[in-house]
Amino acid sequence: QVQLVESGGGSVQAGGSLRLSCAYSGNNYCLGWFRQAPGKQREGVATRDNDGRAFVAPFVAGRFTISQDNANNTLYLQMNSLKPEDTAMYYCAARPRYCGGLPYHAYFPYWGQGTQVTVSS
Repeated sequence: QVQLVESGGGSVQAGGSLRLSCAYSGNNYCLGWFRQAPGKQREGVATRDNDGRAFVAPFVAGRFTISQDNANNTLYLQMNSLKPEDTAMYYCAARPRYCGGLPYHAYFPYWGQGTQVTVSS
């Protein structure tokens, strides 16, 4: 079973940047970032396969980048040009084997506790 611990959330003004980190245990997992704003469904932001293939949701493409440091078992989400609508709880998640794009959140059995991102206008 994989364990996931997020960090790096906070409050920034619109146009600012944050980098989220997710420390994980285990190998051969698809890793991803999801977010959930109050009153809204959880949505996929980005995923990354073991072979380096990355998938980023269209609504954050060009602003968010997912990366991974295998030596330190850490997944990152670099978020630039943040907008107020990016405000949400951000979660790191894992599922066995391959991502195959941005699967629905229900297909991820392992989750971190989440880290809050708040973007003010």
